[in-house]
Amino acid sequence: MKSTYTRCAGVLSTMALAVGLSTPAKAQEQRNYVFVSHAIAGQPFWGTVKIGMDEACALVKAKCQMLFVQTRGNLDEHLNNLKAAIAQKPNGIVIPMPNNKIYNEAVAQARALNIPIIAANVDISDKSVGNQRQAYVGQDLEQAGYDLARAMSAKFPADKPVHLLIGVSAPGQLWAEQRAAGIVRFMEEYKRAGGTRAITWHKIDSSTDLAQATSRVMAYIDANPNTSGYLDVGSWHTGVATTLRSRAVPPGKILIGGFDLVPAALNEMKTGYVQFQVDQQPYLQGYLPIIQFHLMNNYKLSAWDVNTGRAVISASEVDSVMELARKGVR
Repeated sequence: MKSTYTRCAGVLSTMALAVGLSTPAKAQEQRNYVFVSHAIAGQPFWGTVKIGMDEACALVKAKCQMLFVQTRGNLDEHLNNLKAAIAQKPNGIVIPMPNNKIYNEAVAQARALNIPIIAANVDISDKSVGNQRQAYVGQDLEQAGYDLARAMSAKFPADKPVHLLIGVSAPGQLWAEQRAAGIVRFMEEYKRAGGTRAITWHKIDSSTDLAQATSRVMAYIDANPNTSGYLDVGSWHTGVATTLRSRAVPPGKILIGGFDLVPAALNEMKTGYVQFQVDQQPYLQGYLPIIQFHLMNNYKLSAWDVNTGRAVISASEVDSVMELARKGVR
């Protein structure tokens, strides 16, 4: 699926050159930008975010770095990395915000130092907390969950009960909870329209560790053979697909879907064991904040929100995106 958002980076690059993003070095100081990720290093998704950031930084001739946590899901460590970035007094900080409260004081400190702050990948959901970040570049997470469930519903059995398992990879973190809420919202609508047919769903803490997520989900499926499908709010459903294939369960008997065009998911789509993936276009989440910082710092423009998309990719579209995924831009 080729969306408007997919073409956005190329269009912006052309516009950037037109308005002088590649300003001669003598006309400006070299800017420093920091992306404070809440992920561990080495994940394919975040590799794509970094490629986007690096290409934007090369375009505007800025010095950039991406910070990672050492322990997956450790938000205290994430906050400490934010504080360390602020101490560097860079010209802009990009940070995912998977919690409504813990970042507010540090962000306020950064803004008091006139350091621009843009949230990316995940944003606060409660705007009443007074967080001073200036924009959000990322997916509408709740709507993306809804759209994934809606796409999968086309494959639900028309005349049999439906029981959907929802894997909440990181309970309490906003990205996971919002996607799960979108899935539930669709299932509630689907149930209301389903007449007397039994339509049920269940949420579990599925984990962000691939082996643990696979073990938990397969244990649930083994104990609940009526499970029609599994939707993961991340990309840890790939282990489930691989396990079902190794057991010679026919592809599609248990429907599977999740998020992000990571290689393992695309490969399982080719085998028929994963039906749908949602692309949030991580390249844009790294690229666009840097472009915004450049325009803010050099032309005094304001930051703006960007929905980087919720493109639902089906198995029939895998070939068209696999090469781009191998290059790290999808």
